[in-house]
Amino acid sequence: MMSGHSKWNNIQHKKNAQDAKRGKIFMKLSKDIFLAAKTGGGDPDMNAGLRHAIDEAKAANMPNENISRAIKKRPEISMV
Repeated sequence: MMSGHSKWNNIQHKKNAQDAKRGKIFMKLSKDIFLAAKTGGGDPDMNAGLRHAIDEAKAANMPNENISRAIKKRPEISMV
């Protein structure tokens, strides 16, 4: 075995890079979904922008739980 050339480490590095890319994409898509829901309402049947954002998220294999969480997210109201 050569020093520093563990197969497990190679797999781990590839997976971490892949997960970082997916996370970045999912973050952008959830932001798009949140903004569409905020401006036009949370019902995709009545909100074409939200419908489009959800379709894009599903095309990127974003989990349904993440999509519904982005729709339900509400901005915090501060009482200052």
